[in-house]
Amino acid sequence: MAKECSFDIVSTIDLQEVDNAYQQAKKEIAQRYDLKDSGASIAFDKAGKTLTVSAPADFVARQVIDVLSSKLIKRGIDLGSVKWGDPQAATGQSVRVVGSLVEGIDKECAGTINKDIKAQKFKAKVQIEGDKLRVSSPSRDTLQEVIAFVKGNDYGQPLQFTNYR
Repeated sequence: MAKECSFDIVSTIDLQEVDNAYQQAKKEIAQRYDLKDSGASIAFDKAGKTLTVSAPADFVARQVIDVLSSKLIKRGIDLGSVKWGDPQAATGQSVRVVGSLVEGIDKECAGTINKDIKAQKFKAKVQIEGDKLRVSSPSRDTLQEVIAFVKGNDYGQPLQFTNYR
């Protein structure tokens, strides 16, 4: 009998790269002529995995988010991993927008991926293990087909395929 091959479907973020992008965006906001004295600022809470943008107006907040997004893209962070909330009124006329970093696959998304893979009738087993999925099959070709299928679908967050053996 052939040995079982497997891989894991995970959703992870390199927090150090997010921190680097945050530092670069902070520096650019301090130097850009249209944002320099606007009172806009960003904060990164590594423990809470949140990015907070404070700005005097919604338009300025969107500009700061665009600057931060461009830095995240350059650092290899998928923008789908940051879920931005609605602008909230803060002190004075300013607004605050909080973005939370999505890491790990929640139960609902894992169940959806599991159902989709089983609906395609691949000869593979899918096991939900906490915040990741393990897909195993005797055929490596089947695993490649599963990877291509999952990449072709949108599950609302970036997915990585690790531990392929």
